[in-house]
Amino acid sequence: MFLPKENQNKFDNYVECCLNTKFMSTSRPLKITVFFVLSLLTLSGLVISSVVMINQLGMNQRLQGWVNLLWLPLPILILIVDRICVRKFEAKNVNKIQWYILVTLILIVILNYLRLLIE
Repeated sequence: MFLPKENQNKFDNYVECCLNTKFMSTSRPLKITVFFVLSLLTLSGLVISSVVMINQLGMNQRLQGWVNLLWLPLPILILIVDRICVRKFEAKNVNKIQWYILVTLILIVILNYLRLLIE
């Protein structure tokens, strides 16, 4: 440019500062957790299966599609609680606790299955 040397440095610093992506981004990065992914998968599965069932010809399937929609508040509640916990305790800590909860639930299901096999 055609600026004096001292003004050129100030101008370059200003341009560098403005082009820095740290100053341009207004949204926070999305922090993925286990329950966040499971909630989104559950929500999409519930909505898709309900829409398919509601559009069927049989009355039983239509009714089951509407009944499936009654399960929507549960994953939405889990999603909201997950986002609150991530905002408060950071994603790494929340993810660790969620893995413990998930593994514990899987172990309980396996133990129940083994108990039913023994009976």
